[in-house]
Amino acid sequence: MKASKSLWGSLLLVPFLLTACGEDDSGENGLDEEAESAGERITIFQDKVEISDQLEELAAEYTEETGVEVEVWGTTGSDYFQQLQVRLNSNQGPSIFSIQQYTELERIHSYAYDMSDEDYVQYIAQDMELEYEGNIYGVPYGLEGFGLVYNKDLVDPSEVTDYESFVQTLQRFEDEDINGISLADNSFFMIGHLSNYPFSLQDDNYEFVQQLNNGEISLTDYEEFQELGLFMEAIRDYAPNPMEVSYDRQIGDFATGQTAMIHQGNWAAPMFDDYELDFEIGMMPFPLSGNDKLAVGVASSWVINNDKSDEEIQAANDFLEWMFTSERGHEYIVEEFEFVPALTNIEADNLDPLSQEVLDAANAEQTLPWSHIYYPANSVRNNLLPPTEEFFLDDSITPEEYIENLDEAWDVAAEEDE
Repeated sequence: MKASKSLWGSLLLVPFLLTACGEDDSGENGLDEEAESAGERITIFQDKVEISDQLEELAAEYTEETGVEVEVWGTTGSDYFQQLQVRLNSNQGPSIFSIQQYTELERIHSYAYDMSDEDYVQYIAQDMELEYEGNIYGVPYGLEGFGLVYNKDLVDPSEVTDYESFVQTLQRFEDEDINGISLADNSFFMIGHLSNYPFSLQDDNYEFVQQLNNGEISLTDYEEFQELGLFMEAIRDYAPNPMEVSYDRQIGDFATGQTAMIHQGNWAAPMFDDYELDFEIGMMPFPLSGNDKLAVGVASSWVINNDKSDEEIQAANDFLEWMFTSERGHEYIVEEFEFVPALTNIEADNLDPLSQEVLDAANAEQTLPWSHIYYPANSVRNNLLPPTEEFFLDDSITPEEYIENLDEAWDVAAEEDE
């Protein structure tokens, strides 16, 4: 949905936040705005609080090297997008800002500069660009990916390639008194990420979600969703009830060899630092419908404000070009920000094993896109989780009935999101 700039002018919080913006940024606004218009000064507003200090250090180095002043604005993080909308609407927007997902770009895309012709976009890993109507509006911060994290001493990925081999593997581990797989009791860990697969295996996952939202199709009519029901039944039959498995317990059981596979992402790697693993770990595709790719996506993307002067837009492009192509910029992205690079021209050494698997998959263009970024707002926790919990509590619910329940839950989520 495209929103006009005048719509944002009606936000009730504008007066309060405009005051706040003025206090932050307008002390010497006349001089600042003149420098910005001339491309001598740029500003950055972004959502990842954990890299704020490092980004300020990078900005200082860039200023020393080029003479262009770079100011990094702070954010509290949780209400970042609301703050961004107000700043953009009040003509006090930054030169560069971040967007977390596609649905945010839909709301403010008129403020996003079309990067399609910039040189640095050639380095974006396949399908990782922030795209709208065929044009590129954002460059990814870094990559995150999820799949089956496995114990290399126990699991051979070549033997887990489809539903039948998945079930056979779980049966084998049951005979050996080892948990074949476990999920954790977080809504995304229990169903959010797993539900991603059947959507992303469609020819056009975004269009599929839109058709589902419009009530034009049903999940029950697609074999990928029916097979998801079968996979969930196998997990119900052979895994600990995920409602009784915390994230910490899931990691601990895997790290101590009690569980052979867990469905997780590379973000879990630091949690293994608390254990002395005596085996190697890897990440392999979840084999729904024979899927052979890791699900890899982007948490946030860099975007340039299209509502600025040509000189300021050029200065913002120059800064991003430096960050994406210089040796020093690469060092910051990998070593200081600790991102898995989403650009093919960045080499990353000493990544943890799971992050390295994600990077290798992206560079080899063997990835499955994230579809959950298109889901109705809050639908994973509010709508998809309850029928999933019911399924794990009641083994009389068939896989077919489970998918019917998910389909009904989606209808409710789509109506609530209108």
